[in-house]
Amino acid sequence: QVQLVESGGTLVQPGGSLRLSCAASGFTFSIYPMNWYRQAPGKGREWVASITTGLNTNYADSVKGRFVISRDNGKNTMYLQMNSLKPEDTAMYYCKAFVGRDYWGGGTLVTVSS
Repeated sequence: QVQLVESGGTLVQPGGSLRLSCAASGFTFSIYPMNWYRQAPGKGREWVASITTGLNTNYADSVKGRFVISRDNGKNTMYLQMNSLKPEDTAMYYCKAFVGRDYWGGGTLVTVSS
C-alpha cells in the first residue's frame, strides 16, 4: 500500500529556513518522479516543485531560487529545503506521487510569521 508521510513543518520567522521531509513506502520509490504541492488558507492547492528519477528538478516561479527539492533513494525520502521564507509561503505542504494514480500525503503545516 502506497504511503506518503510529510514532516518538518512548524512556525518560522520571515527570512528563516526549514526542511520538509516526505517518507515514502509501499512502492519502488527510486523509479518514480515526486512532487511537492502546497495549499494556503482559503486558496487552492498549487504545485511547488518536482524531481525526476534522474534528479532533474523544476520549480514554481514563486519559489525558484529559494527552495531546493531533493531525494534520497536509499532512505525512500524526498526533501524540500526552504530558504528566505516569506509570510506568503504559509501553507499546508503535501508530497505527491503518481503510482498508477495520484497518491498524497496528509500534509505538514508551515507557518511563516513574526
